[in-house]
Amino acid sequence: MSFPLVAPMFPAGREPLPPGMTEEDRAQLTEARTYQRRMTIAMESCIAKTVIAGVGGLGIGAFFSLMSSSFAYEDPLLRQSTQTGMNNTQKAREIFKEMGRGMWKSGKGFGKVGALFAGIECVIEGYRAKNDIVNPIAAGFVAGGVLARNSGPKAALGGGLAFAAFSAAIDMFLRREQSDDD
Repeated sequence: MSFPLVAPMFPAGREPLPPGMTEEDRAQLTEARTYQRRMTIAMESCIAKTVIAGVGGLGIGAFFSLMSSSFAYEDPLLRQSTQTGMNNTQKAREIFKEMGRGMWKSGKGFGKVGALFAGIECVIEGYRAKNDIVNPIAAGFVAGGVLARNSGPKAALGGGLAFAAFSAAIDMFLRREQSDDD
């Protein structure tokens, strides 16, 4: 029985199939939808967002460190070594070790900041149940305060305010870019 101007309703699992699919394909379609739903839930979790931001920050920090070391003013093979009598291979090995230590240190710092900010923002967004400009500003304030906490309360407040302002500027820029695309 069909009523005019009323959307048709179907029992769960008996919805019409997309064009070109047969009834034998229904199980595969249901399985694909189940995987898609699970992946969506996983990607929306605060844990996944925090891990992804941390790993991304690690990679970006390491890349920045690598780039900055490649722009060094002096030729590392010609600089004076603390150990005299090193050949070029030994010097190069030391240079690469130094670059690796710098990449790791910079990457860890970027990763820590990214994971901290993303985790805090996700928790705030989940608590508020809104996705607006307030979330990144609040997350920036909290993250900046946490990062500067060892320098005292004045520094924690200043760090929070600075990180909140930076987060607001970045988020306003990204939101402006998104609205221009629409």
